[in-house]
Amino acid sequence: MTRSFIGILLLLCGLCRSGLASAEDLDPRQMGMVTGPTTGTQIQFGRDIAGVAKTAGLDILVKESQGSIDNIKRMDSQENAALGIVYADVLNYLSRSESPAMRQVASRLRLIFPLYFAEAHLLARRSIQTLGDLQGKRVIAGESGSGTWLTTMNLLQLTGVKPAELLNMPPLQGVTAVLKGEADALFFVAGKPVTLFTQVGHLIDKPEFAPLLANVHFVPLDDPRLLREYAPAKISPTDYDWMTGEVSTIAVKAVLMSFDFSGKQSPYFAQRCRQLATLGEAIRTHLDQLRQTGHPKWKDVNLNETVGLWKLDRCSRGGKETGNVPVDIGNQLEMLLRTR
Repeated sequence: MTRSFIGILLLLCGLCRSGLASAEDLDPRQMGMVTGPTTGTQIQFGRDIAGVAKTAGLDILVKESQGSIDNIKRMDSQENAALGIVYADVLNYLSRSESPAMRQVASRLRLIFPLYFAEAHLLARRSIQTLGDLQGKRVIAGESGSGTWLTTMNLLQLTGVKPAELLNMPPLQGVTAVLKGEADALFFVAGKPVTLFTQVGHLIDKPEFAPLLANVHFVPLDDPRLLREYAPAKISPTDYDWMTGEVSTIAVKAVLMSFDFSGKQSPYFAQRCRQLATLGEAIRTHLDQLRQTGHPKWKDVNLNETVGLWKLDRCSRGGKETGNVPVDIGNQLEMLLRTR
């Protein structure tokens, strides 16, 4: 490992420590919430939610994860993971699966609240000017099991772009690889501003690293085919002050999910349902506070927004009956299950 590589890692990792408990707490009085990588927006939202839940007497253990697919798998396991933050395109993908087991998981999922739009960031070498330029290149698609990985696969499928090599790496190592020229581009889907990309801007003040930053940029994701399934968005110097101009991109909705605890009358299910009622009330009551002191993306949260085809959680709404909400995500994800 070269000294420059170590330097990049140390510089970029300044805010990448989660400080979360490593031991699994199986106490049902505590609710586990699986979120995302330490460099992403999911885990910051999770901490914000845990903070307001605590004021209502609810203890939530916020857990790092690889992302959306990993979260759903862990929620469907014996782990204390009653809650999860996932991307909406992953949720719709489950319900269309040819696997009965996958569809069974989907049928048990419930939407607690829609949260924020997560923007797709395509960081690449300067020679990459469009998404089509990734043809035949080395592209980092995120960690296997992450929402970034699935969204990356979907974007490439929608446009027919075929990289020569798709690499699976955590975000920090992926950004470092692009800066060093060991990969041509990296996808990372997270709500802006992303801590990791803010840290990237600090390279400009380091003479030994500034040339590395000068060789990379964010690539526009403005192909009309992408808007069949995703919302248009922008990344700008307001988000990352090292950028020189605004860049078009796309975004996917992140949502807070749980399994349905309203149906069975066991003591465990009843307790979880009461906890979700407490959580729902805490978030609604403290939404203004979250917008003022939480992650900047809270300013965009509309708790009443509809997203996807999922049934709304009854417990977090005081047991009120809820139906399906309209579908607004496309139908291009089924192939991803067959490739896993």
